[in-house]
Amino acid sequence: MSDNGFEKMNIQWFPGHMTKAQRMIEDNIKLVDAVCEILDARIPNASRNPDIDRLAAGKPRLIILNRTDLADPDVTAQWKKHFEAQGIKILETDAKTGKGVNGFVPALKELLSEKIAEYAAKGQATRPLRVMILGIPNVGKSTFINKVAKRKAAIAGDKPGVTRGKQWISIDKSLDLLDTPGILWPKFDSQQVGEMLAITNAIKADVIDKETLAANFMLRLRELYPEALIARYKFEPDPELNGFELLEQAAKKRGFLISKGEYDIERMANTLLGEYHDGKLGRISLEKPE
Repeated sequence: MSDNGFEKMNIQWFPGHMTKAQRMIEDNIKLVDAVCEILDARIPNASRNPDIDRLAAGKPRLIILNRTDLADPDVTAQWKKHFEAQGIKILETDAKTGKGVNGFVPALKELLSEKIAEYAAKGQATRPLRVMILGIPNVGKSTFINKVAKRKAAIAGDKPGVTRGKQWISIDKSLDLLDTPGILWPKFDSQQVGEMLAITNAIKADVIDKETLAANFMLRLRELYPEALIARYKFEPDPELNGFELLEQAAKKRGFLISKGEYDIERMANTLLGEYHDGKLGRISLEKPE
C-alpha cells in the first residue's frame, strides 16, 4: 500500500485509434469556427484531454459540463468559475434528461457573435456556423448531440469509444456540428486520473482490478463524502481502516456473506461502483479545481 493509503494500480491505455482520432482533429480544426468540449462534471480535469489546449489553440471555446445531475452542485459552481476565469464559456447539462441542452445554440451564438457579424458583412449571413464537438469516450457526447439535433444523429453506446469516424451533423440551417471519435490520451500521467476515469466508466472496467478500484474509491468517499457511506451503507467509516477493510464493512452491512465470517468483497465492489453510476450514493464529484 502506498503512503496515502491508496493501493497501486497499473492502468495503461494505448489503442491505435486514439492517435488516428488526434490526427483527424488536427486535420479538421481549420474547418470549424469554434470547439466545444464535453466534460464529465464529476471529473472535469480528469475527463479533459490535455492535448485539447494545443489542438484547439486560437479557436473560441465552449465547455459543456455534462452529467451535472450526478455531480456535487457546489463543486460544479467552483469549476464553472475556474474555467470562466480562463475565458472559456460554460454550459451545464444533463444530456440524458435533456436538462440545459436548450442553452447550447444560444451559448454558441453569443460565443460567435463577432464571427456571425463578420459573415453578415461579407454577405454570407446564411452561412452555417461550424462547431467541432470533442470529448473522451463515454462522456455522453452522442446523447448530447442527439438531444441538440432532436433526432438520432449520432451513435450512442455505453461502451467507451463507440463513435469511430468523424461525421457532420446539421442541426438547422444555421449550425453544423462535427462529431469526432472519443479520444483518450495514450498514457495516464497519474494513477489518480486513471482511477477517476475508471470509477466514472470512461475506461472499460476490464483493464483494471475492480476490487482495488472500489477499495480506493471507498478511501476517496471516506475523505470527501463520509455522510454518503453512512446514509447508503449504514456504517461510520473508521479512519484507521484500509479500503479493502471498508469494503468488507459495507459487505457485512449488506449481508454479502460467502461462508461463516467471510464476506463477498467482489460483489460489494461491483455494488459500490454500480450504485455510484446510478446516482444512488447522491451527488458526488471526485475532484475540485486546484
